[in-house]
Amino acid sequence: MTKVAASSLRKGSVVDMDGKLYVVLNAENIHPGKGTPVTQLNMRRISDGVKVSERYRTTEQVERAFVDQRNHTFLYQDGEGYHFMNPETYDQLVASEEVVGDLGAYLQEGMTVQLSTHNEVPIALELPRTVVLEIVDTEPSVKGQTASSSYKPAVLSNGVRTMVPPYIAAGTKVIILTEDGSYQERAKD
Repeated sequence: MTKVAASSLRKGSVVDMDGKLYVVLNAENIHPGKGTPVTQLNMRRISDGVKVSERYRTTEQVERAFVDQRNHTFLYQDGEGYHFMNPETYDQLVASEEVVGDLGAYLQEGMTVQLSTHNEVPIALELPRTVVLEIVDTEPSVKGQTASSSYKPAVLSNGVRTMVPPYIAAGTKVIILTEDGSYQERAKD
């Protein structure tokens, strides 16, 4: 265990509160006009999936749990869960639906992810920052519409909905930010 400033925690960090492990779902540093800056942590208790919110002073020390973080290759998903392989040892681990959550939509066969384990049990997952996906459905662009106008809704090949510029058509490969599913740019072929 090591003590770290609450403000240094990010999504996927694991903390120890009262002997129980929690994975950070999101961390937000709030700087009010007056008063002390605080860090708002939304976390999931690893043992039973219960979600909690905690607020710390930004400089307050939090116990960061010792977690083994290493690259794993995503293999496939089945009724058991999401299967990953350690490329060095070829050991396979299965992560539950609770651990993967909405990130599962972005997993692609052969993708390298950062898997956090505690006592050989997967507890958190970090995806690459971006993925390339294809637009499968979107409104056709309207003639005379400029690129600076508002974005339009689109459905990605993984089923996730996002907003894209008006000139992006179905069949276009795009780069998507895995953190929030937002469009970044057209993928280079």
